[in-house]
Amino acid sequence: MPAHLSSSVQSARKAVASQLRELRTDAGLSGQALALRAGWYKSKVSRLENAVTPPSADDIRTWCRACAAEEQATDLIAAARSADDMYVEWRRLQRTGLRQLQESYLPLYDRTRVFRTYCSNVVPGVLQTHSYATALLRSISAFHNTPDDVDAAVEARLSRSARVTRQGNHRLALLLEESVLRHQVGDAETMAGQLGYLLSAMAFPSISLGVIPFSAERRMWVIETFTVYDEEQAETELLAARVKVTAPTEVRQYLRAFAEFSRLAVHGAKARALITAAIDSIE
Repeated sequence: MPAHLSSSVQSARKAVASQLRELRTDAGLSGQALALRAGWYKSKVSRLENAVTPPSADDIRTWCRACAAEEQATDLIAAARSADDMYVEWRRLQRTGLRQLQESYLPLYDRTRVFRTYCSNVVPGVLQTHSYATALLRSISAFHNTPDDVDAAVEARLSRSARVTRQGNHRLALLLEESVLRHQVGDAETMAGQLGYLLSAMAFPSISLGVIPFSAERRMWVIETFTVYDEEQAETELLAARVKVTAPTEVRQYLRAFAEFSRLAVHGAKARALITAAIDSIE
């Protein structure tokens, strides 16, 4: 896990580890005594207490039983799962295909009022056309070797996008690096159609679309694509995993980064000019 994205996960895991240690000390047990009761090596107790190894649900039940604190197990298991959910490998999320992954976001999308998205690699999912989404998801499916349900996944993505761009009380603030307009996904016709749709989407009352020009004097370096949902949660997508951030201090860092990117971006006629220039450059 990249160090600059791991602090929320590690903090959550350390909190669980600290609670395990407290249960042991409250029970008056040494690490060796707990290991004997659990049937473990003492080194396992040390690894769990120091958050070196994340505890399984069975580990937590065994620990609580050894400490005569079985009533604590359910809450600790929930806390451990929450920590694990912050960093989830794509192979785990995509093992049943891409359609289910798209649909899994529906509750989050439905309850979010304000979306703030910064994109440094591809057009944001909420504004992808059918052809662009198909080309992108097909390449993702091939790379990660997922079950081939791309057509169903594209329909799920487009349906999900319509719920926030054309229905309900949602506002979307979207920022794209100019390079996103130049990175060709699919064939020339697909890319031209996608860029044309961006021009149309700029008229949607729920959408604010900005482009950060190549010529912008950088006060904020290019970073990974991310979305902040209201001010409660941030998510970023890495090659191998999805990272969810819920710690308030770290969510504020993403909000601050978004504000910095907003200062670099152009909107309105200037943004449309950059998109039009990208369309004209397609061969």
